Amino acid sequence: MLKVEMEYEKGILYVRLKGILERKVCYKVNNYIVPTVLKHKIKYLVFNLFELKDIDEAGLDALLNTKCAIRTNKGKICLCEVSDELRMKMKRLRISVASNELAANRLINI
Repeated sequence: MLKVEMEYEKGILYVRLKGILERKVCYKVNNYIVPTVLKHKIKYLVFNLFELKDIDEAGLDALLNTKCAIRTNKGKICLCEVSDELRMKMKRLRISVASNELAANRLINI
């Protein structure tokens, strides 16, 4: 089960993921977040993973798809509040990691 909360504020789309990002729920990222980013030409995105329990390869690919969509808009993406366990799995994504949403804002540097 994955719950996705999206909030757009001051030019940044905040996406808060709660639960487990696995193959059977990746469509929530691929079919909702990615098209939203492309349709509205969103340049800055922050994923808050504080309540994300686990992620599999398909979940990593979904995050990578989002990164590509942001890059299409010549923007920046950042992860925040990532647990140590998930940080190791996400290393290959090469996405900036911040301690919290405020630090992510500074990292994106609008």
